[in-house]
Amino acid sequence: MQNVRRGMLVAFAVLTVAVAAPLAVRWVLTPRGPTIGIELPSGVMRTVTLAGLRRLPVLTRQGEYQNQFANWRDAGMYSGVRLTDLLGDVTYETVEVVAQDGYRVSIERERVENLDYPIVLAFAKDGLTVPAWEDGFRIAVLPEDGRVSNEDYNAVSAGSYWVKNVVRIVAH
Repeated sequence: MQNVRRGMLVAFAVLTVAVAAPLAVRWVLTPRGPTIGIELPSGVMRTVTLAGLRRLPVLTRQGEYQNQFANWRDAGMYSGVRLTDLLGDVTYETVEVVAQDGYRVSIERERVENLDYPIVLAFAKDGLTVPAWEDGFRIAVLPEDGRVSNEDYNAVSAGSYWVKNVVRIVAH
């Protein structure tokens, strides 16, 4: 009778480990905190965490943009990682930015690499960091003077490039 109990106890222990081990591995491998997907031209998808972004060089500058009505919007101190640093040495023609609500904007390589108007994936504004910052990860254009006018950016709305709640960046 004791051998049966012992056998059942061993079987129960083995079953518990067999069920718990994959769950523990999944839990350990699941990124903590906010994440964003980066899709490279090769089709490889990377997931970048907020902690991962903070390990890259961070640009912090004042920023605001002009909308299609020539109003200045969303002034603040932004902190983020340049898209060029985020993408690394990949070859691409455009970068497509996808927001949580489905909004998409395609940014030409020339704009992405423009040193006078660096484009960042911002993770903080005015000291408030994602996820507390409700705009989520955001594309921001941060020239030295902090202002992006429609005329300077040669756009109907410079604000169309300032995408809120970015969930994915795709290099084409």
